[in-house]
Amino acid sequence: MANIKSQIKRNNRSQRERYENRHYTSQIKTYFRRLEAAVTEGDDDRITAEHRKLVSLIDKAVKRGALHRNTGGRKKARAERIRRRVPVA
Repeated sequence: MANIKSQIKRNNRSQRERYENRHYTSQIKTYFRRLEAAVTEGDDDRITAEHRKLVSLIDKAVKRGALHRNTGGRKKARAERIRRRVPVA
């Protein structure tokens, strides 16, 4: 356990930043699942809405520093592949 005042503050800040990053990554996973469900159901309006929200969230996470730029690009490409997948009728 840290006993230096600045290190205690740094630990608190690191923990707070970790929770913020976890918030973004957790939301991204949730929206991937929602996009998958929309594609499975074949609802075009919902697919578009979920994809748009997911891409926006990924961009925010990259801008915020929760995700690396390349990771964000890879996740957006994956989301686009999922969106273009045609459900089996």
